[in-house]
Amino acid sequence: MAALRGDCPPVTCALANPPARLRLMSCRAPRPRGGVSDAYRARNTGDPVAKRSAVRFIGMTTTTDTHCPYCSLQCGMRLRTGPEVGAAGAEVLERPGFPVNGGALCGKGRSAPALLARDVRLTGPLLRDRPGGPLRSAGWPEALARVAEGLAGVRERHGADAVGVFGGGGLTNEKAYQLGKFARVVLRTANIDYNGRFCMSSAAAAHRRAFGLDRGLPFPLEDIPHTDCLVLVGANPAETMPPALRYFRELRENGGTLIVVDPRRTRTAAEADLHLQPRPGGDLALALGLLHLVIADGLVDEEFVAARTTGFDRARAAATAHWPDRVERLTGVPVARLREAAALFGRAATGMVLTARGPEQQSKGTDTVGAWIDLCLATGKAGRPRSGYGCLTGQGNGQGGREHGQKADQLPGYRSIEDPVARAHVAGVWGVDPEALPGAGRSAYELLDGLGQPGGVRALLLAGSNPVVSAPNAGHVAGRLRALDLLVVADPVLSETARLADVVLPVTQWAEEDGTTTNLEGRVILRRRALDPPEGVRSELWVLRELAARLGVPDGFPAEAEPVFDELRRASAGGDADYAGISYRRIAAEDGVFWPCPDAAHPGTPRLFLDRFATPDGRARFAGVTHRPAAEEPDRDYPLYLTTGRVLAQYQSGAQTRRVPELNAAAPGPFVELHPRLAARLAVGEGELVSVTSRRGRAVAPARVTDTIRPDTVFMPFHWPGAGRANTLTNPALDPVSRMPEFKLCAVRVERAEGEAS
Repeated sequence: MAALRGDCPPVTCALANPPARLRLMSCRAPRPRGGVSDAYRARNTGDPVAKRSAVRFIGMTTTTDTHCPYCSLQCGMRLRTGPEVGAAGAEVLERPGFPVNGGALCGKGRSAPALLARDVRLTGPLLRDRPGGPLRSAGWPEALARVAEGLAGVRERHGADAVGVFGGGGLTNEKAYQLGKFARVVLRTANIDYNGRFCMSSAAAAHRRAFGLDRGLPFPLEDIPHTDCLVLVGANPAETMPPALRYFRELRENGGTLIVVDPRRTRTAAEADLHLQPRPGGDLALALGLLHLVIADGLVDEEFVAARTTGFDRARAAATAHWPDRVERLTGVPVARLREAAALFGRAATGMVLTARGPEQQSKGTDTVGAWIDLCLATGKAGRPRSGYGCLTGQGNGQGGREHGQKADQLPGYRSIEDPVARAHVAGVWGVDPEALPGAGRSAYELLDGLGQPGGVRALLLAGSNPVVSAPNAGHVAGRLRALDLLVVADPVLSETARLADVVLPVTQWAEEDGTTTNLEGRVILRRRALDPPEGVRSELWVLRELAARLGVPDGFPAEAEPVFDELRRASAGGDADYAGISYRRIAAEDGVFWPCPDAAHPGTPRLFLDRFATPDGRARFAGVTHRPAAEEPDRDYPLYLTTGRVLAQYQSGAQTRRVPELNAAAPGPFVELHPRLAARLAVGEGELVSVTSRRGRAVAPARVTDTIRPDTVFMPFHWPGAGRANTLTNPALDPVSRMPEFKLCAVRVERAEGEAS
């Protein structure tokens, strides 16, 4: 990995001395005074004075530096805690020294302490005594006994793979690691996956195929304002990660060009110099069309292609078949705009392409991302300063959550579970026989689709996810969850999925526990415990320790986060995502450490690939892909495209944000966004109910009429359950490589829905 380090080269050294308005973006910003809380010093140094001052009951107030619980920016924040600080006992203060956000927070981050209040969360275990019966309160001994007996019983009757684990991209690295270890060492099951499969698995697969290594951004966010041209594909950071918008605005202030590709004119698209508005599913053809024009106009960086890549002839042949007129027919983007975009990007000295869920959540998502990477490689905009391809990760720990073992085919350190050398290394850390480790299991949707079926999972431990709202074809998934012999859900709140469970285990939240996450830059950061959880609440690490002991594995599952992280460091050592040189103390001292970081003397790796790519020969691989239609295109019965996404005030399945009054007031419920021409054809006005029907189901929500969307497309946010649940409609067709479902488009019809409730 040393060859991948590529520390800041001379051309980017100007970033070490930025203008005043950019100083908060420095990669090594000084730590604010008082940044380490008394509580943290008490736990980690044994300081008796700190121990006394860390007791926050009886009138004591403290401040703790930590991080927002929401998106992949993992913005720095400071929490003030104490008995006089509101109902939740905590309030957010600015933490200006953290480089990612420089103190700025969106409404979700500012209101995050509302999630800590007792009246919005679970404060004790719940059990269901009979199928269809009500949930009742229970103590922890009874709840744990029920879970352990249920898991053991299913394993004995149906085999180890009849027991499954489903995790989440919001869990800390320690929890994700321990879930994977628990599944493979205690349960001995291959069937573990997580909702991050629904996030950026296509980008990860394309990234690894092209570069040999996957990290959301191979450069820090602070590089974005200093590139000459940036293409943002299927991303809306103005609503999904608002503090990041400043980087794109600063790019334009510095004279750079921003191109946004999106079927909707979003708040982000309104900031762009050029907005390309393809029909859903057109991203692959669009990328190939731009590559065609770059080649035709002589804008290929032949020297870079010859020296640092392989496979260009195949990519050139694929692009040749995507001439401008054909691409206009496939995408709906006029030829003149295609030519403008190709010239802006191709002629720029430096450039970046960033993708998000738009092009990735498709049954051809891996190839689509691969085509955009090909555009970067052909123009020499990868593996160089202020250039490259990156992915805007969605969930809070979407990056770290897929690195350390809760994904069906991976072991810690981004190792393949099928690799004998990787199995031997991890088994040695875990103290087990490599032959005892199971192989690869089913991907997320395949696991959910098989629940309760012959040969499928019959008992499921689920943590950090709400698939009743967030999974594709969600009505079907809810039915499969009901078919289980045993469903155990660990969650801070009674989510829609938890309401179906046989056992609900209340677990701690971000401000009530120590732990690390890894943001979209590959920066490993530290969340610190700022206050105690309610008396009946436990950490998932504690739960896994107790269950492991009851299932015959009394050792190897600490309940505290730092010992788990230290073991994770050993397990990841030598892997692609190498954390061996990262410690809690170092993270606190440096405002995060970029992986790979193989030893304590290593500076971390903010910028990848500047010396070589992570492939065996050091060269990047062109994908050389061609356009193909979506799994489901509009027809006479279902003549419109549906695309889905997020809104500013809500997050993911809404299990958290729908419990915050301030956020719920801003975005109280689902809606269907449609163009005025479509609304006129349906005789539908603003706020009137419409039904949206796909081959999988029907949803009802108020119309929102706007000319910012294509006339052939409707949009629904996916944060809500009930009649307006967008994922009732979505298509579970899977990408053949990443196993990503096709959330971002399906064929629907829209009709008036008079006299119905949304």
